[in-house]
Amino acid sequence: MKKVLVTGGAGFIGSHLVDFLLEKNYDVAVIDNLSAGEKEFVNSRVKFYEKDILEDINFIFKKEKPEIVIHAAAQVMLRESIKNPIYDAKINILGTINILEACKKNRVKKIIYTSTGGARVGEPEYLPVDEKHPINPSSPYGISKHTAEHYIQIYSQLDGLESLIFCFGNVYGPRDNSKTGRVISSFIEKMINRESPTIFGDGNQTRDFIYVKDLAEFIINSFEKKSEHRLFHLANGVQVSINEIFYKLKKILNFSEKVNYTQAVKGEVRDMVLDTSLAQKELGWKSKTSLEKGLKETVKYFKNKNN
Repeated sequence: MKKVLVTGGAGFIGSHLVDFLLEKNYDVAVIDNLSAGEKEFVNSRVKFYEKDILEDINFIFKKEKPEIVIHAAAQVMLRESIKNPIYDAKINILGTINILEACKKNRVKKIIYTSTGGARVGEPEYLPVDEKHPINPSSPYGISKHTAEHYIQIYSQLDGLESLIFCFGNVYGPRDNSKTGRVISSFIEKMINRESPTIFGDGNQTRDFIYVKDLAEFIINSFEKKSEHRLFHLANGVQVSINEIFYKLKKILNFSEKVNYTQAVKGEVRDMVLDTSLAQKELGWKSKTSLEKGLKETVKYFKNKNN
């Protein structure tokens, strides 16, 4: 069995990646400081280390000897990055360098990095956004996630560390933490409690939503495939407005209250949809779960969680 180490493996996306790794019979270790993740999300078959990626983690790499590292640990809150850009940069840039140094010292063969499809690009010049689109981030979060990509590419060039970078649309699904401010989880939590959710802006802004299990399963099935390119967009490729998300959830939850509107957040792009044709062509990417089904599954998770 190949050994895979997952940073952020107790988190929303990371824990699903771990589940699919176990399904494929990989030997898995996890590093997570539990700042956003939950220990209960980590399968008991996994070796778990409660550590921060900014700390000395070389001993973990020495002990576990991973062949592959999936780096999913990150500061993911765009609005938080605007309030505290130093903290954001520490986690997303210095934390990534710390992981890369451990990979280098311990002869890790491959790193898979989870990045953002929208925030790294900034306000798009054209839609859908492909991998060749100019990069002009409009938030510290977008800057830090993209900067880490450059470090990964440099370590690949200088040290022979094979790499894959996956840039996501707006991920949603079970195990999401509404405190991160991701729109679907925060809407559901409010609406379950019969509280009116808040939309920043007029609600006509659009995003490209992708179900977390589709994403995680595909990454695990594809990261050992051979491909010409090293960076790919993963999303649904469909523009959906925030208002539309509210009305779909309103119907699912039989919610009768109105939504609150407030001022748009500076640094958040107006419209985003990703071109996924490169991932389709080279890796066979195809999202399986419709938005309606994914929303119902996510609602079911939050209802069970709150009971």
